[in-house]
Amino acid sequence: MLSIIIPTLNEEAYLSLLLDSIKKQNFKDFEIVVSDAYSKDRTRDVARKYGCKIVDGGLPAKGRNQGAAAAQGDLFLFLDAETLLSDNFLKKVLQEFNDRNLDVSGCGHIPIGIEWAPKAIHPQFFYNLLYNWPVRFLQGVFPYAASLILVKREIFQAVGGFDENIKIAEDHDFVRRAAKVGRFGFLKGVKLPLFLRRFEKEGLWRTNFKYFFCNILNIFFGNVKINIFRYDFGQYQKKRVLKGRDKKAKKTNFLFQFVWIIVSYLMSGIVFLSWILIFLLFTPKIVILKTKNILKR
Repeated sequence: MLSIIIPTLNEEAYLSLLLDSIKKQNFKDFEIVVSDAYSKDRTRDVARKYGCKIVDGGLPAKGRNQGAAAAQGDLFLFLDAETLLSDNFLKKVLQEFNDRNLDVSGCGHIPIGIEWAPKAIHPQFFYNLLYNWPVRFLQGVFPYAASLILVKREIFQAVGGFDENIKIAEDHDFVRRAAKVGRFGFLKGVKLPLFLRRFEKEGLWRTNFKYFFCNILNIFFGNVKINIFRYDFGQYQKKRVLKGRDKKAKKTNFLFQFVWIIVSYLMSGIVFLSWILIFLLFTPKIVILKTKNILKR
């Protein structure tokens, strides 16, 4: 059985959308565990409405661990509340996971709910450039996974679950540790629809730079265990999901929009340079890995 584990805090609106998309899947052998960090809205009521098992959670790492402790399945699927599942998503994920004999996996993302972003930014292209393509390229030497992690129960237990002392990127840390005891793979056949609510709330520049510096710290200094990035959890307003901002957005003049777009491109270029640096650091290891795979054939 598959156990779908969702950490939440004040996720009334997003959670209802995610749970509705799960219930519409053609794969049905699953349970849903909502690990809630004492929400003050109707998050738990929504979870009960959809028949979820509810446990007390905390920050995402603790929430996932608490959810796993209550789960009954032999496979754990960790999802963030701001995601949706497309048609037949679970069936496609499990089929590829099993066909490739994986023990832990992540996948790429499709940005949704991006009416707030100027079309000139091309959110899907930039998301591919700054996340989907790089992490797929690095999967064999420096794994990444965010918003979705599928892992076998025994692998989860072998690495002791998520590190609750890490303040940001605890999901990446988990798959890197899991990849040392099991087979990690970045799923090719699916992409996860994801609301970019953090980018909307905190801004494209601030959020990208936060992830940029976090990435650099992870590579050269290890995991971030002090809250230098002021990570927020459960701080997103209901109206961002249900109504969007397109009708209420403030009008801005052409000059502001032009400057905003130019700076966004410059910022994205800087972030992309960080990926190039990572590629250069790991290229020897990638070449060795590819060579070994060729020689085994």
